[in-house]
Amino acid sequence: MDYDYPRIILSQKVGKMPESCADELTKLDPKLGRLITKIGPCTLKPNPQQPYEALVRAVAYQQLHAKAAEAILARFVDLYDEKFPSPDSVLKTPLPELRAVGLSESKAAAIRDIARGAKEGVVPSRADCRKLDDEEIIRRLVTLRGVGRWTVEMLLIFTLGRPDVLPVDDFGIREGFRLHWKLEKQPTPKELREYGARWSPFRTTASWYLWRGLELYRRQE
Repeated sequence: MDYDYPRIILSQKVGKMPESCADELTKLDPKLGRLITKIGPCTLKPNPQQPYEALVRAVAYQQLHAKAAEAILARFVDLYDEKFPSPDSVLKTPLPELRAVGLSESKAAAIRDIARGAKEGVVPSRADCRKLDDEEIIRRLVTLRGVGRWTVEMLLIFTLGRPDVLPVDDFGIREGFRLHWKLEKQPTPKELREYGARWSPFRTTASWYLWRGLELYRRQE
């Protein structure tokens, strides 16, 4: 998992989530509420991309820093006369051409598999996602090469704007929790899942504050 990916997306978001989410979280968990007060209003706003595009971009970012990933993505898009290459266009592109823009063999294969999934309906459109709950979307998308649960959770949060997602495997969320709760070690995914149940149905907003909390505490070190 590439932790740069959520950090980069967080830095790009503008707008404001309803203040009521943070207010409700403060009532549900005063300890988290103190972190919310330190950070201020939540500025998370989902990106209006289609899930197919979001997944392709996510794969391109894996294990790379922002500048390198953006350069590769730019070269990838430049292969096509489209704002973003369609699944059909990607599937018609030989792997060597995809490799030539800087994609590793595994990433090129994963992007082609995502394109295949989009064409076959495995990757739902935004409209189709409205008919599916979070776990149904996760179950479908993790069947694709290069796509794990964490990647789908990032899509649920940053593309689809689902309100109750807590990525318990994410390093930044667990480390943000450790620092704010003054723990010697990070909670396990199971421990964080059990504790975070109290934040439902606002776990996405709680996740955002834990990411921001990590940034805040690192700046203070």
